[in-house]
Amino acid sequence: MRAALKVVIAAILAMPAAAALAKSPDCASWPTNMALVHLKNAGLIDIPSVIDAQTKAIRLASEKIGKDLHQQVYDIIFHTRDGKTIEVITNSRASSEECSMSGVDVYVVSTKIGGSVALPSEGTGARSK
Repeated sequence: MRAALKVVIAAILAMPAAAALAKSPDCASWPTNMALVHLKNAGLIDIPSVIDAQTKAIRLASEKIGKDLHQQVYDIIFHTRDGKTIEVITNSRASSEECSMSGVDVYVVSTKIGGSVALPSEGTGARSK
């Protein structure tokens, strides 16, 4: 798990963010939906309890890796009716024609240390507030 997380972090840091984000497809729905399925299968969330209007998906990075193929990393935060907040980082591939060009790697953020209060991940994780 730690090795996989290091790979995702390295991918984020290696991506030229501004130029790549302008041309890459907006594919937040695919990793968001797949993250929910993975969280449900892991027993971490009950899908009907998720408040869809409060779900936030923020694209952290997108890198063009082929002709019309992009590697994308999202920070996704889910809120449930019982007050639980779960944050995940996803990694997947997308094109302008198809968001599901690969499976979705999902990493649960269990603890956030440091950073700014303004960041969306502050105070979230796989724990109840």
